Amino acid sequence: MSAFRLGWHIMKERISAGRMMVIWPLLTIFILFASWGLSDPNLNLPASIVVDSAYDVMYVASAFILLSATMGAVLISFDGISRDRLSGVLEVKLSQPINRSMYARALLLGHWGAIWLPVMFLNVLSVLIIWHRIDDLPSIEEFFIHTLATALVLFWYTSIQLLASSWAKDLGSSIAIGLGIWMIFTLLWLVFTTVIAGLSGVGVDDLNSAEFVRIDAFMDLLSPNGLYHHILEMHLDNVDRGMSPWNVGLATVIWSMLPAYLLTRRIERIHP
Repeated sequence: MSAFRLGWHIMKERISAGRMMVIWPLLTIFILFASWGLSDPNLNLPASIVVDSAYDVMYVASAFILLSATMGAVLISFDGISRDRLSGVLEVKLSQPINRSMYARALLLGHWGAIWLPVMFLNVLSVLIIWHRIDDLPSIEEFFIHTLATALVLFWYTSIQLLASSWAKDLGSSIAIGLGIWMIFTLLWLVFTTVIAGLSGVGVDDLNSAEFVRIDAFMDLLSPNGLYHHILEMHLDNVDRGMSPWNVGLATVIWSMLPAYLLTRRIERIHP
């Protein structure tokens, strides 16, 4: 059995789990309602936020995707390994004539697919909502970039959460680690950026200064959320934080390979 076929079975199992009754409403409220509200022609936004096209709406709404979709990835994957390990099922699975690295890839693909498919479906609906509201559609290139960036950030969070699940001693610690990592990248990363800026001698009283924006752009390379926005910003003419596309591309490759590699090595060496 190939990794894709096994991953497909894992995805179907996860996408039909009871927790999806919580994840579906969460995704729907954040993604669809955000697209509906932000595409209102009479909406008053801060002067720094420009919404002139369908892609502009999708970019601004990406903040709500990060809040909901990444949380969904954590909720789907937090017990992806620890539950089977505690119940003894993992020992049975790993005793089968199956390559452990292939099993790790199947776990990653299955859990990632279980959150990416609902998000992709809702993203398509959100594009239709934007079209209805402002009579504009993103170009094929813009839609591809948005879809790719969303798929990547969900892949990163899934691999990180599965890696955390493989180290957790119980389900409680698994969800605690996952939520802790999610909170650091989603809610606390600006605090870390501000501390680094202060230690570097850059004033933090003006977050729009050129020096702070430069440090903020670099720190975003170290965060999946920030890198997600870097990828989306590459197609925006009115956003330029001075970060080279080569640096964004390199960070994307590292984030896509390193957690997945560590997960594979962990599964290869784990003792159920």
